Amino acid sequence: MQLGATLPVADIGTGPSVIRDYAQTVEGLGFNYLQAPDHVLGANPATVAGKGRVGTSENPYHDPFVLFGFLAACTKTLGFAPGVLILAQRQAVLVAKQAACLDVLSGGRLRLGVGVGWNQVEFTGLNEVFSNRGRRSEEQVQVMQALWAQPHVSFKGRYHTIDDAGINPRPTSGRVPVWFGGHHDATLQRTAKYGDGWMPLAYPADETALAVFDKLRGLIKAEGRDPASVGLEVWLSLGSGDEEAWHRDFAFWKKAGVTHVTAHTTYATGHHKRIAGRTAADHLAAITRFKEVVADLV
Repeated sequence: MQLGATLPVADIGTGPSVIRDYAQTVEGLGFNYLQAPDHVLGANPATVAGKGRVGTSENPYHDPFVLFGFLAACTKTLGFAPGVLILAQRQAVLVAKQAACLDVLSGGRLRLGVGVGWNQVEFTGLNEVFSNRGRRSEEQVQVMQALWAQPHVSFKGRYHTIDDAGINPRPTSGRVPVWFGGHHDATLQRTAKYGDGWMPLAYPADETALAVFDKLRGLIKAEGRDPASVGLEVWLSLGSGDEEAWHRDFAFWKKAGVTHVTAHTTYATGHHKRIAGRTAADHLAAITRFKEVVADLV
């Protein structure tokens, strides 16, 4: 199993020194990867009342490719994973190029988590269609995988056309791992067809997770693929401070076949709870203790 941590930019700040120091400490602690979220635009929080679920500009978000490109130069072994890149609000060919460059410059340390997004404000501002984002993102993944694998690509799809063209450089291995985030049936189907892994957040360590894992494995088999070739990542909440629960949940996930566990300190939705502290020291203390608690299981 691989062990990761999230980057709490909203708490610790956006400056280069604090982010560099945080990433280097995470690497020094022996974590395998660092995860960071993605948002391009946020609405004015003073004007969103009554507009339903709208993401605002209150919290900062670094662009994942810029962030991880910077951190790749500050670290040696630490992997990087957007959690998740909102693919459908970007051009697929450009993402393929950015991901390939980061893969080359980092020595293959990128794992590309992708999702469809939910904040329509971003799609409007980026001049992309919100209503077809799921279907479009599926084709985007096909486009990117072709561009990574082949020096020149001819592609004619519903949303994309490439006329015998390619990107350079391409990933050294000819691929970048693509992991899907989200919980709809369509996401499971896309993961089964094209994904290297799935990144669900909604399920606690109980039978509900086991049921959906079994469903995904059935879909993977139906696509003629080996379920063991598709990874599973879950987030484990440190906000409770309950070390026995950390160990128990980690053991559950290991037995369930989870391949990546991300220790998070800020997410607070559903069964997830953030830690009380807000400083870099608070976050690092939490993940340090977590790693000690689950050391016998990793």
